[in-house]
Formats: sequence, structure tokens, C-alpha cells
Amino acid sequence: MTTEPLEAPQPMGPRVPSGHAVSFVLPAYNEEENIDKAIDDTATIAERHCSRFEIIVVDDGSSDRTAELVRDSARRHPEVRLVQHQTNLGYGQALRSGFADARLDFVFYTDADNQFDMNELPLLLAWTHHADVVAGFRRARQDPFVRRANAWAWNRLVRALFYVPVRDIDCAFKLYRRDPLAAIEVESRGAMIDTEIMVKLARRGSAIVEVGVTHLPRTAGTARGADPKVILRALREVWRMYPTLSRIDPGSPVPIEPARPFGLAPTGAGFDRQEAAV
Repeated sequence: MTTEPLEAPQPMGPRVPSGHAVSFVLPAYNEEENIDKAIDDTATIAERHCSRFEIIVVDDGSSDRTAELVRDSARRHPEVRLVQHQTNLGYGQALRSGFADARLDFVFYTDADNQFDMNELPLLLAWTHHADVVAGFRRARQDPFVRRANAWAWNRLVRALFYVPVRDIDCAFKLYRRDPLAAIEVESRGAMIDTEIMVKLARRGSAIVEVGVTHLPRTAGTARGADPKVILRALREVWRMYPTLSRIDPGSPVPIEPARPFGLAPTGAGFDRQEAAV
């Protein structure tokens, strides 16, 4: 299978097949103003297009009412599970925890800030018979100038250092076939996680399709991507991951290994999984 990204034609594309079983992963940090809508919108679209689904919200050590509101949502939506970090472990670890808890055939993730239109999920589902990864790219990013400038620089950096097979590496609107995702070992705990996953999946021969999606302005809560501390941690992680990822030859896929539980947090990482019955 090709490792080159195939841009999905729009608006035409394959018919959305039925019968998807999807694990939805929503990382959240201090998103009490957004989390109810994020869960409700996800549940609504999942009921429409999935035969089975689960919604895994990863609360990454929030200091507000995010976890409490997720528990309340679980009473309305039995498909909801809360994974709760006792301290803030970072975006990458939040995704790792959510992916580790996923049980169904496909894993979709998006942030809990409501900056993506969940009604566009079928654009990704339409390509599941053709690709192992369907990656959204923001057609028009709706963020403040500083965040857009940082994102531009970050994309240029990782594309220069690594063979990154997509144009918008950190777009938080992606759908993975679970088995290839579970077969890779992920080391990143921060902003490098998308780059690491995409690079390793491409080297293993996973077929990747890109689909343009709508990006919406953040209307509540506070974004942390432009925080100098977050940027510094991301640059440190690039430095740490460079020897590993740069040694992987784009023309030499890593041998496939049997699927195993995805990137489980190290012992003592400090998170609890809470089921819907709360």
C-alpha cells in the first residue's frame, strides 16, 4: 500500500459505508465551557453514522469542573467514559491514554474545544475502505495570528527534519484504523505525538488520505498552544525524538509486529479510568 498521502477529492468522494465501530477520543484540559457541547455533538453524529461507538474523554489534570461535567454527561450518554490524569501530563500523554483505552475498530480523535465541525465526520468515514489513516487538514485556520504563525513554523520544522506525509500535521481531526495504530510504539508525551505517529505509520506502509475540513474559531476557554512553556517543551521533544525518527528510512518500512495495547502510560503516571456508570 502506498505511503504517499492521497488528497480526497471534494465534495465528491466514496459513499460513506455503514457499520463503523468507532472509538472517539477527546483530550481535554480545563474545558468546562466546551465539554458538554463536545460530547453532545460527538454522540449525535456517532448515533447517525456508527453501528457501535464509545466516547473516551481524557481529562488531563484539569483544575476546573471538566471531569465533573464528563461524569454528568456519562449519565446521559452511556457510551461515555472518563480517563482522568491526576496531574497535567501533556497533550501527547492525553492522547496515549485515550488510544490505550480504545476498544473498537477505528479510532477518531479531536480536541474538546469545539473548533471542528463534527458533521464533517462522514468526509473521513467515506475513505475507510481505502486508507488506514484519514487525516483532516484545515482549509482555513481560524486562530489568532500568533498561533497561526507558530503552526506555520512548526509544520516547516518537522517537514524539514522528518518525512511527514501530510500538510497539516497537528490538525486534530483524524481517523485511524486501530490495528496499525496499536502496532506502533509511541514515545512522545507532548506536541510531537502527531508527527511521530504519522511518520511511523507511513514507514510501515499505511495508506494515508488527506481531507480538507472546516476550522472554527474558539468561542470559549483558553488555548495553550502559544504558551512559551508549551513551545519550549515541544522543541525539546523534537531534539529528543530526532535521532529516533531520522533513522527511519522513508524507503524502508519498519517490519510489522502483532497488535498490542497502545502506548500504555508508565507505571505511576497517575491516571484513573472511570466507566460510564458513575
